[in-house]
Formats: sequence, structure tokens, C-alpha cells
Amino acid sequence: MSNTFENLEVWSLWRNLVNKLWKIFYDSSFKNYWFQDQIMRAAISITNNIAEWRERPSNKDFIKFLYYSKWSAGEVRSMLYLALDFWFIDQEMFEELKNDCTEITIKLYYLIKSLI
Repeated sequence: MSNTFENLEVWSLWRNLVNKLWKIFYDSSFKNYWFQDQIMRAAISITNNIAEWRERPSNKDFIKFLYYSKWSAGEVRSMLYLALDFWFIDQEMFEELKNDCTEITIKLYYLIKSLI
């Protein structure tokens, strides 16, 4: 079945990014639980929104939840700036994660446009 969420590139890419974030913010040395919870909830909601609404038969519903995912990606990028400001991550890691996030957000945008 080619139209499942598992076959969507944006879902796979975001899943990989969630795993990178998990390794950083759930490391045993990371002790800011509020920050950890906020960034991970936003990141995980993206994959869940894509998955949940891809299972719906309507492109209109799917597009709406792709937008929700795109907006949550903005929240994750904002949190990455704060992670840098608070010295939770270094500049190199910030650039890598921000670039990954931006690349996926652009792909989300083009997926949305292809469905409209």
C-alpha cells in the first residue's frame, strides 16, 4: 500500500530527527525536564499528526494536519534556538538540527502544495 504514512518521506525524515532529539534531550546528563518535555512533545506531535491524518480518506483533512505539523516544526526550531542560548547544545549541533528541521519543513510545504 503506497499511500501509508510510513511511505511518506516527510514522516521518515521527521522520525529520524525525533530520534536525534531524543538522544540529546533524554541523555542522563540532561536535567531540564520542562525543556525536554516541551521540545519532545512538539517534535513527536509532528510524526503523529502526519500518521493519524494520512489514514483519513480526505485530502482536506490530511492537508489541515500537515499544516499542524508544519506549525509544530516551527515550535521545534524555536526551541532549538533556546537550546543554543541556554547552552544545552553547541553551535554545530544547533546548525545540524536546525538545517534538518528546515529541510523537512520545506518538504512539508511542497507536500501540502501538491495536495491542494
